[in-house]
Amino acid sequence: MIHKWNYVPITSEQAAASKQLAEELGISPTLGRLLIERGITEAQQARKFFRPQLPDLYDPFLMKDMDVAVERLNKAMGRKERILIYGDYDVDGTTAVALVYKFIRHYYSNVDYYIPDRYNEGYGVTIQGVNYAEETGVKLVIVLDCGIKAIDEIAYAKEKGIDFIICDHHVPDDELPQAAAILNARRADNTYPYEHLSGCGVGFKFMQAFAMSNDIEFHHLIPLLDLVAVSIASDIVPIMDENRILAYHGLKLLDSNPSIGMKAIIDVCGLAEKEITMSDIVFKIGPRINASGRIQTGKEAVDLLVEKDFSLALEKAGQINQYNETRKDLDKNTTEEANRIVSGLDDLSDRRSIVLYNEDWHKGVIGIVASRLTEVYYRPAVVLTRTNEMATGSARSVAGFDVYKAIEHCRDLLENFGGHTYAAGLSMKVENVPAFTERFEEYVAAHILPEQTYSIINVDAEIDFKEISSKFFNDLKKFNPFGPDNLKPIFCTHHVYDYGTSKVVGREQEHIKLELVDNKSHNVMNGIAFGQSEHVKLIKSKRSFDICYTIEENVYKRGEVQLQIEDIKPT
Repeated sequence: MIHKWNYVPITSEQAAASKQLAEELGISPTLGRLLIERGITEAQQARKFFRPQLPDLYDPFLMKDMDVAVERLNKAMGRKERILIYGDYDVDGTTAVALVYKFIRHYYSNVDYYIPDRYNEGYGVTIQGVNYAEETGVKLVIVLDCGIKAIDEIAYAKEKGIDFIICDHHVPDDELPQAAAILNARRADNTYPYEHLSGCGVGFKFMQAFAMSNDIEFHHLIPLLDLVAVSIASDIVPIMDENRILAYHGLKLLDSNPSIGMKAIIDVCGLAEKEITMSDIVFKIGPRINASGRIQTGKEAVDLLVEKDFSLALEKAGQINQYNETRKDLDKNTTEEANRIVSGLDDLSDRRSIVLYNEDWHKGVIGIVASRLTEVYYRPAVVLTRTNEMATGSARSVAGFDVYKAIEHCRDLLENFGGHTYAAGLSMKVENVPAFTERFEEYVAAHILPEQTYSIINVDAEIDFKEISSKFFNDLKKFNPFGPDNLKPIFCTHHVYDYGTSKVVGREQEHIKLELVDNKSHNVMNGIAFGQSEHVKLIKSKRSFDICYTIEENVYKRGEVQLQIEDIKPT
């Protein structure tokens, strides 16, 4: 795969500001520049960034309708009404339901939870879910990570005397549901300082406000932060501002004292003796929680996350791990089939989007397949299958392109849709798929930028090996946790050479284990280039080459720095 390296040289003003900030903090000017690029220009800001503090969380009552939501919840408890915690079947939804259910359960017993079935009901608030609430005597539903577009379903519930409190973070339409309260910082009349919370994050803010209104001390909320961190990493929301504080302390909890259900997942993932990172959540913890809703039912994930007995939690985690193995097989087979279809398209080079429909594909993996297609072909992708006589599916996008707006442009062809910039869900009549395919393509072709259609590696800074000291690495680690808006920095070094000991490794000889030197220092740097064995001839040619990379800790040699090579080019 050919990558374009994008590097914007620093201006003289940025260089001066970076140097001054670095001097005040006692760090490298390169790291000072990384702070400036993140909008951090003062030493006090940087100290808060490096050590996020829970007292810096925003007052939850700044959120529109929060006072109304808390009053309605308190009233429900005072009247001994039955409360139902309702959420989406993905990681964000199930962690949100687990969080709110666990906290309320401490203070109130007449509470239950509900996750809609992906296959029999579909996404969001459903008529079946409302009927379940009525049948079980529920008077208040707290819905998490969905609900902002459930106008008809919530109107139906209201006719039955059931109130809703919506805790969502997806983009609302102009018309809002007739809920008792709507907590969503993306509302047009938003009053909250930060609009990028996860669905679980909104649930946490609701519980924070509930605690404040009932004189419950904040430290009782802290054990919930492992769930919030998992939701933030899995839902790919920005990791700055309030999300950074929540993720930072949630990761600490995952390392030191996770909840029983989360500890069982950590054990099953083989992460028990490891310092857990956002990447571990994205690639190991999150997929296992997600697999429950993809293969069986999302309720099983919540059952695990609220479990109090560790031996039972381990059994449930083992079952979810089996679902994940099934999901991997389905994912692999469906992705291979999708790739065969795309590679056989006559007009692929002319199209700026991919839309695939196959009524036999498993609904639980089509979102993953859409992601794989965007990674390979650098086009926004929509993958659809048939569910209950409808074409339903998932959309994923490339960096910088708003796929939600592209889908919204086709709304007259759709029965339902929702999501945000990089991911969305949608459903339509099967006969509308061809018209949707062309309309979606027209919008994408008119709005996507040329640089969004191929792989770009954004290089943060050009450095020499002599700069990569243990102090530099330790200061760099303070930028954790990494994620959207605070991506792991990618560095570039020019004119590097094989030290003479680099070699191809891996079961299929697909990786390169490197030992490198540059022409400005005597440092020998270890590196690993995954899946890049095609470069070994260049590396062994004794000619210089350029590399871009992230700086990691060698998992096998604690404290030793290793370069994870993103790309290699001839000098």
